[in-house]
Amino acid sequence: MSLEFKGITKTLGGETHLYEMEASLSKGAVNVLLGPTLAGKTSLLRIMAGLDQPRTGRIFVDGRDVTGLPIAKRSVAMVYQQFINYPSFTVYENIAAPLRRRGSDRGALDRKVRDAAARLRIEHLLDRLPAELSGGQQQRTALARALVKDAELLLLDEPLVNLDYKLREELRVELRHIFGEGRSTVVYATTEPQEALMLGGNILVLDQGRLLQAGATVDVYRNPATVRVGAVFSDPPINLIDGVVEGGQARLADMVAVPLNGHLAGLAPGRYRFGVRAGHLFLEPGEGLIRLDAAVQLAEISGSETFIHIAAGPVTLVVQEEGVHGSRLGETISVYIDPSRLFVFDASDRLVAAPGEMSPPVAAQ
Repeated sequence: MSLEFKGITKTLGGETHLYEMEASLSKGAVNVLLGPTLAGKTSLLRIMAGLDQPRTGRIFVDGRDVTGLPIAKRSVAMVYQQFINYPSFTVYENIAAPLRRRGSDRGALDRKVRDAAARLRIEHLLDRLPAELSGGQQQRTALARALVKDAELLLLDEPLVNLDYKLREELRVELRHIFGEGRSTVVYATTEPQEALMLGGNILVLDQGRLLQAGATVDVYRNPATVRVGAVFSDPPINLIDGVVEGGQARLADMVAVPLNGHLAGLAPGRYRFGVRAGHLFLEPGEGLIRLDAAVQLAEISGSETFIHIAAGPVTLVVQEEGVHGSRLGETISVYIDPSRLFVFDASDRLVAAPGEMSPPVAAQ
């Protein structure tokens, strides 16, 4: 099914949760809602499901206006952050619940339950109660119950956020394959850019109730329309350096000169904001890299990566490096900028130049 919303807004208690937005979701595809907390993702999902009504605007499914249609009359399944299962039902009965309500015959019901359980690797838990399961197993049960419903629209509201890191990584990979096998139009809300890239498909970038940009996930990653999109679609947020183009070169924060080659060649003289993602700053010199000396403010070790916060004059940056780096507070280090990785935004924070053919850190096929 295709889903389209036109002029959708949402207010509650005089507070605006969604400003006017319009978008179309691709039939049978994965559509990611990416944005920080309070971006409006849950509000939009609830309107898509029919749980809430928009203040203004209309929702269309396959060209049919379903704005006032309640959730019971829509082909929709929804999975929440919390592990929502029937506590007195076994895993088998939890998964079977929507099929029993539909009146499925016993043989078909059993096949679908066991198939969904196998896909989510919980077939050995079918006789257990939810209280006997781990958090990850409970969420897998909730996901299986949504999948057996075989709804035309599958909505997932940050379904992995309450799981530990290892479980999140495992389920992300599994869900991508499961979504590809089904017929449902999937809408998946997340706060994590890495998760959005892993899921691929199409993306809607939201912030403070506004739709900032929509399109193919990889295209939006490579070409964030504004500084704000770049910040939302980077973790940590994209580094920004004020600069000026004059005399055939760009000067960043009046500290380093960058030649106007490649995608920078067409920049007209004037002031710009240059953006570079944390993973595209380097601690080792290389051909064509520009050196910037800076003082270490903080070194955060996160698993197999280190996030080094640095300051150079008025500029503060975050460097994302693989491995463990024990930089000392106040230590001066050299950081290297690759001009071919720079984004360029104008005075209105609109994108005017982006690196060409830059691959995302996670393949999103």
